[in-house]
Amino acid sequence: MHELTPEEVRVLGCLVEKQRTVPDTYPLSLNALRSACNQTTNRDPVASYDEATIEAALDRLRDRGLSRRGVTSGSRVIKYWQLLDESLGLDDAQTALLAVLMLRGPQTPGELKGRADRLHHFDALDDVVATLDALAARDEPLVARLAREPGQKETRYAQLLGTDAPASPAPVADPAERERDGLAELRAEIGELRAEVRALRERVDRLG
Repeated sequence: MHELTPEEVRVLGCLVEKQRTVPDTYPLSLNALRSACNQTTNRDPVASYDEATIEAALDRLRDRGLSRRGVTSGSRVIKYWQLLDESLGLDDAQTALLAVLMLRGPQTPGELKGRADRLHHFDALDDVVATLDALAARDEPLVARLAREPGQKETRYAQLLGTDAPASPAPVADPAERERDGLAELRAEIGELRAEVRALRERVDRLG
């Protein structure tokens, strides 16, 4: 299962994302899916897939039971659905985090909390970490906690569905390390909020 190509990962992640962020236009046509795959925002890396590449990826995903196609009532255009959550038995929180990792690469829990909010709201950073740990603890892990690189203060996680998944993930953090990571993330968020408050005060002062 964990051998999806980068194209398959991107296509599947886009289907999950659009199902949750623009449900009125889901399922997606091939043209809409191409636009989603080639977005220049919320994607890392930015890609430029043609329709043939996306169709080939969809065919392989369908063979794996991760997508399906059909037509909706009143339309002759072929549309595409994702079956990732159904196929792997994922809940909404797990599906959201996995999709964001598929679309944007390795990220910290703090980054994931903010970026996944459009797909699923997490009340606290601990909820994100607990969900990631559950995905990492499966018999066939779907995410991995990465070893910190020199200069990095915060732990990052990566999805393991793709062929470009990390070969040697770090072990799951113990509670003390998770607490340290959470404090680092919290300090970073507080710093960002303080900067925003300063900027707003400066704008108010200028208007006055």
